[in-house]
Amino acid sequence: MHRHLLFIPGPVTVAQPVLEAMAKPMIDHRGPEFAELLGRIEDGLRPIFGTNGDVVILGCSGTGGLEAAVSSAFSPGQRVLIAPVGVFGKRLANIARTYGLEVELLDTPYGSAVDPAALAARLKSDAAHAIDGILLTHNETSTGVQNDMAALAGAVGRHPATTVVDSVSGLGASAFEMDAWGFDIVVAASQKALAVPPGIAMVAVSKRGWERIAQAKSPRFYLDLARAHEFSPQGQTPWTPPVSIAFALDVGIRRYHAEGAPAVYARHERYARAIRAAAGALGLELFSQPGAHSVTVVALRLPESLSADQIRRALREDCGVIIGGGQQDLKGKILRIGTMGALSQTDILGAIGALEIVLLQQGYQLQVGSAVRAALQVFLEPSAARV
Repeated sequence: MHRHLLFIPGPVTVAQPVLEAMAKPMIDHRGPEFAELLGRIEDGLRPIFGTNGDVVILGCSGTGGLEAAVSSAFSPGQRVLIAPVGVFGKRLANIARTYGLEVELLDTPYGSAVDPAALAARLKSDAAHAIDGILLTHNETSTGVQNDMAALAGAVGRHPATTVVDSVSGLGASAFEMDAWGFDIVVAASQKALAVPPGIAMVAVSKRGWERIAQAKSPRFYLDLARAHEFSPQGQTPWTPPVSIAFALDVGIRRYHAEGAPAVYARHERYARAIRAAAGALGLELFSQPGAHSVTVVALRLPESLSADQIRRALREDCGVIIGGGQQDLKGKILRIGTMGALSQTDILGAIGALEIVLLQQGYQLQVGSAVRAALQVFLEPSAARV
C-alpha cells in the first residue's frame, strides 16, 4: 500500500505502536480494565495540561469538546467575549450563538495574534462585569497563528468571567500551564500533537470551572461535562466510549512522556522553523506575522501565478505528500503545512523537496535545492536533537 505522509493540521501521521494498540480485543467499558485505562489516561494528561485538577474524556472530536465546554459552562442570554484569530475561533463563536449566548468579538486581523493590551483594555472597561465568559484560542490552524497564552492570562487578570481555551491544536506542542495561568476550562483532542487517531476530546476543568458548570442552565445531554465528571471517579464514561481510540491514546501519552515534554516542544518548534526557512528560500511569504507563528502549522501565502489546488493535487498524487489549503476566505490563497504527528526530520526534508519539484513543474522560478538546504541548516544546528 502506498504510504501517504500527512502534513495537514490533523488528523496526523500515527506511529505503528499507536496503530497496533487499536487492534487489541474489546474490554468491558464498565469493568476494572477500562477503569485502570481511564485512570492512566487522566493521570498522563494532567501534566500536559499543566493542571492538578480534573480531566475528563469525551467520545467526540475537538469541536465536540468545545461544544461541551460552552453548553456546560454557560446559560442562555449570558454574554461572552470571543477573540478569534481564524476560522476555528469563529466556529467557537457560532457554537456560543447556537446555545443562546450573546457574543461579542474582539477582532484581530488574520495572521496576527490577539493583542494582550487590547484584551486587557476591553475587560477593564467592563466595570459592571457584564461579560460572563472569555473564550480564547491557543493555536489557530487556519491561519498558522499561535497566541501567547501566558500574556492573555495576564490580560484577563482578576476579571471574574469563566475562561474557556480552545487548545485543540496547541496542547502538547508547546508549554501550557492551565493552573498557573488561571484558566477554567481547556479543550484538546487526540488527533493533534499527541499523534493519536481522532475520536477523543480531552477537557480539563478547574475547581472554579466546576462551580460555574453547576450553575449553568443550557440544555445538554451527551456533551455534558457535569455528567462526565460524575462517572470519572468510577473509572467510567457516561456513554459507550471509543475503546480502541482509548487504547491508542494510552500508548500515545506514554510515548509522549517517554520523549519528554521539552523534547516534544523543541521538535515542533524546530520543524516549524525549518519549514519557515524553506519558505524564505523559495520566496514564499509567511501568512502569520512575526511573534505569532504557530509551531504546529505553517501557513504560506501564494502568489497569484500559482494554484493552491494544483500544487496540493500534485503533491498528493505524485509524491504521497498531503498538505492543507486555505479555508473560507483564504481558500486558494495559502498552503498550510503541519508539523504534528509521527514525522521525522527526513520526512520534513522530503516534503520540502517534493514542494520544490511541484513548484518547478508549475513554472515557478526557484534555485533548485535551496529550500531543502535552508531546512537542513536548521536541523544541523548544534542544539538540534536528532529525530
